[in-house]
Amino acid sequence: MARFARHAPGGRWFVDETYIKFNGVWRYVYRAVDQYGQIIDMLFSERRAADAARRFFRLALSMLEVKPSEVVTDAAAVYPAVLDELIPQARHHVEQYANNPIEADHSQLKHRLDRCAGSERTRPHR
Repeated sequence: MARFARHAPGGRWFVDETYIKFNGVWRYVYRAVDQYGQIIDMLFSERRAADAARRFFRLALSMLEVKPSEVVTDAAAVYPAVLDELIPQARHHVEQYANNPIEADHSQLKHRLDRCAGSERTRPHR
């Protein structure tokens, strides 16, 4: 969820999904960050499908006053139809390396989850 104590979410969203093991179960994590690196929202899903992407965008849009003017994604086939349906005014940007801010942030997410009690990959503190 966006932290409203920070600045307002930006109009450029970077969206991607990654696959992680949490509580012994593999799940997809849909995530969005804005151009400032602020987390917009995240959603855990059993599947990587249009329904999960649609649910993710609906939740993110319902809690924010701001709709993005541009959404940067990877080349996953589900995004164009979902974005045309839910955010038709937003420019959908798909280009090699354009989604690097969220791709780089996946490692930080996995590092944070490593320290969660529910993660199988929890390492002892040193």
